[in-house]
Amino acid sequence: MINCFIPYKDEVSARQTIASLRQSPIVGTIYLLYNEEVPTIEDVEGLKVDSLQSSKTVRLIAERATGKYNLIYTKYAPLQMGQFAIERLLHVANDSGAGMVYADYYQTIDGERKVMPTIDYQTGSVRDDFNFGSVLFYCSKALKKAVDFMKADYQFAGMYDLRLTLSQLHDIFHLNEYLYTEQETDTRKSSEKQFDYVDPKNRAVQIEMEQACTEYLKQIGVYLKPRFETVNFEEQLFSVEASVIIPVRNRVKTIKDAIESVLSQQTSFAFNLIVIDNFSTDGTSELIAEFAKKDSRLIHVIPTRNDLGIGGCWNEGVYHEQCGKFAVQLDSDDVYSSPATLQTMVNAFYEQQCAMVVGSYTMTNFTMETISPGLIDHKEWTLENGRNNALRINGLGAPRAFYAPLLREFNVPNTSYGEDYALGLRFSREYPIGRVYDSVYLCRRWDENSDAALDIAKMNAYNSYKDKIRSMEMAARKQLNTLK
Repeated sequence: MINCFIPYKDEVSARQTIASLRQSPIVGTIYLLYNEEVPTIEDVEGLKVDSLQSSKTVRLIAERATGKYNLIYTKYAPLQMGQFAIERLLHVANDSGAGMVYADYYQTIDGERKVMPTIDYQTGSVRDDFNFGSVLFYCSKALKKAVDFMKADYQFAGMYDLRLTLSQLHDIFHLNEYLYTEQETDTRKSSEKQFDYVDPKNRAVQIEMEQACTEYLKQIGVYLKPRFETVNFEEQLFSVEASVIIPVRNRVKTIKDAIESVLSQQTSFAFNLIVIDNFSTDGTSELIAEFAKKDSRLIHVIPTRNDLGIGGCWNEGVYHEQCGKFAVQLDSDDVYSSPATLQTMVNAFYEQQCAMVVGSYTMTNFTMETISPGLIDHKEWTLENGRNNALRINGLGAPRAFYAPLLREFNVPNTSYGEDYALGLRFSREYPIGRVYDSVYLCRRWDENSDAALDIAKMNAYNSYKDKIRSMEMAARKQLNTLK
């Protein structure tokens, strides 16, 4: 028999989910997890919980995990299981011996059904927003064993703590089959969802998630104590103090604003702007060339290679003979928020004695009017634990700036997504990362952004890559701890 645990919000949705689960003869007790309104539905048991995500709820579920397996549903909307889907989960769990099984699924939005493939779980899948879908199939023995190992009492991070703890003891298995249909009510674009973790209203949640992740990293030997290598800024001579690097391809609508925001910077040092024009065909190249004729600080570079992503273009800029001591990022869609941005970023290197600096930015529309969520300052970063917590989240902020000699040592991955995140993890493994919490950058959101509205295939590819980056970094940090 399989016990099922489903959150209760309203009777209509609950009855639909219960009816779907009851189609399988191997379903045993169905528990309705309620918070306030007591369900009055026959043939089920009510289980009062404080929240679906708390450690207390996880322990209550473990106490009632009397069958061999348990199905936990994590949404309030109606669930429709597919043909013999529960039986399939049972067989796969038996055959794989996994502690938890999850599957691909369908999602209905406004009556339209879409496929929602999930991705494989790996060592680096430690982010708290990893998408398992809404149906989690746990082995009772594995569930109980993991709960026995859980020591903390979280209000928001209980389910996350369960998953991290269980992953140390058992495999988490991804079944590439579409086994159920869920209803989705959050219809925001991918670019609107990606900043939920830095929304101030979610701060209490994020604090607990960081605590759970940090404890997990300690348990598996990946946690890094706040000890760093020193940085010597005088080891080389440079013709300019800083270079702003802009990789660009076909951004004729925005590159003018980006260039002007750099050339208008007011600094106490010499700087230049290196624009890596990756074979633009829409008039971008001609526009850059016109600026270069008027201002010798702009260096217009057209690569000799035709296989470069954004990261590869960055390498072209960093290895350019005129690159300065500090390489500072600006995307071709965006602008610096004031003429003081470059001075502020460079000052931070000396003031904080760091090898990399990350600023803060304000989200705007195309006409640079502030849009939700406004300021993205990543104040969750601390010198003591920032590089550990960085493994839990998908980004570090912008603009990013690097001490060029180290950037040449590490090199930028030749990709067009996640290359900045990979650098942040690599730098922070050994060196302190400085932070600027004032808004020094305007990040434009418009329809032609590369991540404005990602389809599920592209989103999965991006998330898999970042998980792989984390897997590699975690392996490196584990080796580093072994050598100490």
